[in-house]
Amino acid sequence: MALALCDIPEDLQLRILSFLSPTEICSFACTSKRFASLCREDRKIWHAVCDRRWGKKTQIQKWGNGRIAYKLLYRTLKRLENLIGFWRLCGRANPADSSPPLVFFEWGSSFVLGSRVLAINDDTYRVRKTPFLVLGISSEGRTESFLDLDGNHRSGVSVDLSDLERSSLVPVDVNFMGNGHIMVEEQKSKGSSSGDDDESEDVVSEMYTQLANRTSPGGDRRRKRKKEKERQARIKWEPEHFIKVSDFSPTLAKPLQGLWKGFCEGRNLELYLVKYDEVGGVICKKVEDLSLSRQTSPVFWTPNHAFIRSPFSVEEEMILDSRIRITPLHGEVHEQVISGMLYMNSSYDPGEGRVWLYENGTFGFGFLRDQFITDLKRVALEDGCLADVLDA
Repeated sequence: MALALCDIPEDLQLRILSFLSPTEICSFACTSKRFASLCREDRKIWHAVCDRRWGKKTQIQKWGNGRIAYKLLYRTLKRLENLIGFWRLCGRANPADSSPPLVFFEWGSSFVLGSRVLAINDDTYRVRKTPFLVLGISSEGRTESFLDLDGNHRSGVSVDLSDLERSSLVPVDVNFMGNGHIMVEEQKSKGSSSGDDDESEDVVSEMYTQLANRTSPGGDRRRKRKKEKERQARIKWEPEHFIKVSDFSPTLAKPLQGLWKGFCEGRNLELYLVKYDEVGGVICKKVEDLSLSRQTSPVFWTPNHAFIRSPFSVEEEMILDSRIRITPLHGEVHEQVISGMLYMNSSYDPGEGRVWLYENGTFGFGFLRDQFITDLKRVALEDGCLADVLDA
């Protein structure tokens, strides 16, 4: 005999209700006084909703030092969830800016961690992940965002914002401009209307530093280090815009799509973004080129993404056999079995070329004017994590 919802244990009720949306929970709460009590903000239902959705990704009981309502936590995590994944720097005014163009956001124990992803040239396909942005929530329920100057945070490590030396964290604002665009800028000091206020603060800070140096043996060294960090943050940090990389993994219909990495002729590891355009072609550009304010030429462009399957003609086999693979000295990419081929062009030298799809889903490309093949590996694994990562 079927049981009514009110007749089953409360923990099972909460488990069932955790699959509802907030709107559906509010509608359910209107059905009776008993269910209204069950769905109150301070009840366990919002803990169940948060735990089911994010419990395996982050320690929800540690957010806000465990002192905030879970309904508020739900709203916060739902907003931050859109950050998870890859973003690329855009609109860079200075092409000589050395900021790595690729950023990776992931869940931490009680925060979201943003790390810059930099291709390193150590004769492997590894990339370096350097933490630079931390987003959390205070005990009062306020969303907090900080630049992590020292890279103190690590994903999966149970560290709260309050446990870290605040001198290494610079408050910033992370502004969401739709679902696919964010701007990170240094937080403006409230109540300061002119540069005179900043100058007065510097004078007071200098007086305090001199007094502290006289009373503390290690004060001079500590405060110089703190002031240098603050100075670097003020001078070097400029607002940065990031665009979300929505399709960073290949699919069966779009096997070349996503983020890739490979060695160019100078044996420097480069990051590439491959996208399918609206007219049936494929465009591949270096990620660093996409972050510049002015457009640069694509690495390659294919007018048709329908692969020519093997066996190939004798002429094409000769073109393939004459190639030299650009791999690291301790190469991780061995001879691959070719399953398909694309004709491609570039709007700059060296012109016409080929794209070769391998049976394992990776690919390589080369131009007819030279003798090289650039073999690419995925930047992201199937679960959305970084591949071949080296923490800074």
